[in-house]
Amino acid sequence: MSAPTTLSEVFRNWRQATPEPALIDARGGADRRLPAREVSRLVAGLALGLEKLGVKKGDRVALISGNRPEWHVVDFALHHLGAVNVPIYTTLLAPQIAHIMKDSGAKVCIAENPELLAKVLEAKGSCPDLAHVVLMEGQPPQGVRSWSDVCAPVSEEKAPEILESMVPRVSPQDLATIIYTSGTTGEPKGAMLTHDNFVFNAVSSASVQDWPPHSEVALSFLPLSHVLERLVDYILFYKGATIAYCGILEAGEALRRIRPHLFTAVPRFYEKVYDRIMAEGAHGSPLKQKIFQAAVEEALRAFRTGKKGLKYRLFDALVYKKIRNAFGGRLRFSISGGAPLPVYVGEFLHAVGIFVLEGYGLTETSPVITVNTTKKAKLGTVGPPIPGVEVKIAADGEILTRGRHVMKGYWNKPEATREAIDPEGWFHTGDIGELDEEGYLRITDRKKDILVTAGGKNIAPQPIENQLKTSKFVENAVLFGDRKPYVVALIVPNFEELTHWAQAKGIPTDNREALINHPAVLELYQGIVDQVNSGLARFETIKKFRLLPEPFTMDGGELTPTLKVKRRVILQRYGHLVDAMYSEGDGGSER
Repeated sequence: MSAPTTLSEVFRNWRQATPEPALIDARGGADRRLPAREVSRLVAGLALGLEKLGVKKGDRVALISGNRPEWHVVDFALHHLGAVNVPIYTTLLAPQIAHIMKDSGAKVCIAENPELLAKVLEAKGSCPDLAHVVLMEGQPPQGVRSWSDVCAPVSEEKAPEILESMVPRVSPQDLATIIYTSGTTGEPKGAMLTHDNFVFNAVSSASVQDWPPHSEVALSFLPLSHVLERLVDYILFYKGATIAYCGILEAGEALRRIRPHLFTAVPRFYEKVYDRIMAEGAHGSPLKQKIFQAAVEEALRAFRTGKKGLKYRLFDALVYKKIRNAFGGRLRFSISGGAPLPVYVGEFLHAVGIFVLEGYGLTETSPVITVNTTKKAKLGTVGPPIPGVEVKIAADGEILTRGRHVMKGYWNKPEATREAIDPEGWFHTGDIGELDEEGYLRITDRKKDILVTAGGKNIAPQPIENQLKTSKFVENAVLFGDRKPYVVALIVPNFEELTHWAQAKGIPTDNREALINHPAVLELYQGIVDQVNSGLARFETIKKFRLLPEPFTMDGGELTPTLKVKRRVILQRYGHLVDAMYSEGDGGSER
């Protein structure tokens, strides 16, 4: 297998691999298998069709779709044309979609289904460069092209020749994608990643793991709009593996049915698995509960000491094997990224034979900077840098990285690019960390205010906080949700306005604690939160809030001299309220 230099060449390696790999549509309990030669035919046909629509090298094409084989059909068709894939999360609202398409200057948008198409069409009016909209499945309305109409008819025999003729069009430094990620101002920034960014990262990351060979299957359910799943898929294409696709809500069933050798998930997925295992172990007969508890204790003892005796082997047959079977029973390892994995979760899963390898990276680093390896994983760290990647810790503790994995820059934002990448080529991650004596990286804090939820979604809190403060009843608001399953808020009422409102309602106002806990007052603020939530993507919405009895002040240490909130000080002071909003449960998920 030749060493690829572009993503077109990565696809060439996959389509020429033996035994022949495939892409599997595993959604909805299905098992629609597309062999490599059929995928190649589809890629060639779509590339020719998009070319006929006028798509040429450097043009941006937006793609809004869930995980399915066609996502990569679009992706590789664009790579062969030298066009730029602009992926869009399916959960975004029409105004957010409009911003991405307008800012990127997308010439074409491909939407998966009528539901997503409706959001695209709502956004289309503010996107002057958008010439064509294509519907992947379903009957398109007037003015929208169908997938079948766009794809040119190509035979399986002719496809390799067509694709080979397109491979030379692309060079390693050409732009492969623009992925939009939230910044501290809340305005999404488009990270420009080249073919070389992805290929280097894929080849380097692959070199440190025991990846599934050609005959094995991986399951892909983390959204492909997320750079981590996309990079992992590129590694699998590079390795010639078969990939099955489904939605994240179907992952449990698909794991048991597909029985993958590899999958990638965010920490929240593993936390839910852990919680479910513990909940099931706490039920049943007293004898079963006793056996389960003893099995957990023995697994952790064996993991911590590195010694597995007879008792471990007995519990392995009774308990641990059943847990592994819930993952399909064939798992080599799985990958966790996008947010920190709780050590207790990783320790338990490793102890029962589910090897979860945690890594670290950002969209801007395409994405892998460090990762634990199959040879040696250290829980509580995100592993050592992958080969060819430099990492150093700045004087203020910020993690800096340099290498071929670092993005070209932010689309249309030269100033933001200069802020992120210094003249020596070091990318400033905004995270605080330390390297241990073996070169393993440990993340200790966040320098910037971006919230990264347990599901790996980036949320800029300041614009949402500012929306809350547009209400005359809100003096200040602070959002939390970093490493958590959903977003919560602490709200400081404007007590002058609230007092007037309450007195008009006949509500006593002499006791602030009683006032902020009055049902009518809570209903008032719930309405304010609901109004703000209505304009947010689902994962951004505020699931719970608490009202505070006192305003933030400089003297109290909650505000800077420029009246910016000190998020960490507030969390220290009111952490018990924040913790309560998560310990109560019933907050739902971020999706």
